[in-house]
Amino acid sequence: MTVRAVVAAGSNLGDRAGILARGLRLLAVEPAVSVVAVSPVYETDPVGGPAQDDFLNLVALVDTTISARDLLALLHEIEAACDRERHERWGPRTLDLDLITYDDVLSDDPELQLPHPRAHERAFVLRPWADLDPEAEVPGRGRAAALLAQLGEGGVRPRPDLEVTL
Repeated sequence: MTVRAVVAAGSNLGDRAGILARGLRLLAVEPAVSVVAVSPVYETDPVGGPAQDDFLNLVALVDTTISARDLLALLHEIEAACDRERHERWGPRTLDLDLITYDDVLSDDPELQLPHPRAHERAFVLRPWADLDPEAEVPGRGRAAALLAQLGEGGVRPRPDLEVTL
């Protein structure tokens, strides 16, 4: 059975656009994953954590036949392949791949929370996701566009000069 998932990607170290592209290519070569669409790129202020450089962020829609747990493990493998090091929570990172939704599955498992527990509070996730799918819904929270309207888009700037493709 094929399931639609939403993956958010961010980078604030090194060649940010190049790292995002590499992460998406690594995701796309997985036989059980099909990258359906990739949002425009946004430059965003860091949220939480220590002082650090701005991020580049995007969202990808993927179809997959693997479980949510296996998809999350794959995302972590791709982060590691892109030299992600986990030193401090919300610290700078070469690549951050978050599983935002997996179909309409709800999970409060500490190792696999779905939808992502802060997606509804993050304009850097909601803005690119709403670009891809204006009817996108954060399960249990509401439409991404409506949530974004409540939050506002401060700190989220379009980067039409950057395009991340597979």
